[in-house]
Amino acid sequence: MLIVGILGVVIIYGGFLYLLFSGRSTAALPWFLLISPWICVYFGLSHVQQVAVISWFASKFSFRKSSK
Repeated sequence: MLIVGILGVVIIYGGFLYLLFSGRSTAALPWFLLISPWICVYFGLSHVQQVAVISWFASKFSFRKSSK
């Protein structure tokens, strides 16, 4: 699953960047097309790595007030 996800990231993002830099419209590409290979990468990780990813996202996107 990890290899499929990595290949998906390379192929889909390569095609997206090609369309973007060649001047063609990327409006027809749905947003979930760019996210879907990352889901394969996530499920290809071990359970410990998946938990680490979730905790990283939680710490990255938490909006706690910093105490000074």
